[in-house]
Amino acid sequence: MDKKVCVITGSSSGIGAASAILFSRRGWNVCINYSKDPKPAEKVAAICRSHGADVLVERADVSDDAKCVALAARVKEHFGRCDTLVNNAGTTKFVELKDLDGLTAADFQKIYAVNVIGPFQMIRAFAPLLRDARSAAVVNVSSIAPLIGGGSSVAYIASKGGLNALTLVLARVLGPQVRLNVVAPGMVDSPWLRNGLGPEKFDAMLHQYESASALDTLVQPEDVAETIYYLGAVASKTTGEVHLVDGGRRVGR
Repeated sequence: MDKKVCVITGSSSGIGAASAILFSRRGWNVCINYSKDPKPAEKVAAICRSHGADVLVERADVSDDAKCVALAARVKEHFGRCDTLVNNAGTTKFVELKDLDGLTAADFQKIYAVNVIGPFQMIRAFAPLLRDARSAAVVNVSSIAPLIGGGSSVAYIASKGGLNALTLVLARVLGPQVRLNVVAPGMVDSPWLRNGLGPEKFDAMLHQYESASALDTLVQPEDVAETIYYLGAVASKTTGEVHLVDGGRRVGR
C-alpha cells in the first residue's frame, strides 16, 4: 500500500481521536484502538473514512502484552505496514497530592501497567513493522505533570516521568531506524478530565490554569494532535525529546 499507516492507542476520544482524524485528513490510513466501548471508536472511524482513509478498529488493552502482540499482527495482516505508532492510552486515579494514604500499591501498579508498561509492550510488538518502514516514528503521549510536579495523583505524575525516561532510552535503542519522542500536554479540555474532576473542580482548575499560563489558554485535543502529527510525520531529525503543548503553563506569567 502506498499510504502510510498510523496506529493510535486510546483513540476513541480526546487526543487520540483528534490525532486519528488529523492523520486521516492528511492522507494516512489509521488503526483506531479502544479498550471498552466500541461505539465511540466507530464514530471516529466514520469521520476518518469520510476523509478517504482505510480504517482498522481494534479492541486491545495495552496493559496485556498478548493483546499488544495480537494488535500488531492484525495491523500487519490488514495494512502490511506501520509508519507511526502513537501511544496515547492512559489512566489515572484522582487523588489530592497531599493525601498519601489515598493511593495503594495496587493503584500504582494499575496506573504503571497502562501508562508505562503498555507503551513499552506496544513498541516491542510493533518494532519489526516500524523497522521495516522507511521513516518510522513513535510518539508517546505524556504530560506536563512530571515537569511541574503537579497532576491528578502522585502515581500518575510518577508514571508519566517514567514514560519520558522510557522514550529516551528506546530512542537510543531503536535508532537510527525509528525515532521516538514525547508530547507533553498541559491541561486539556477533554471529557476524560471533566468527568474525572467533576464540573466544579474542573472549572476552578481551568481558571487557575489559565491565570498561571503565559498564553492564558487551555489546551484542546486538536492542539496536541498537531504536535503529534509533526513528531510522527515531519520531524525527521528529532528523537528522544519532550515537546510541551501547555499554553505556556510552565513558562508562567
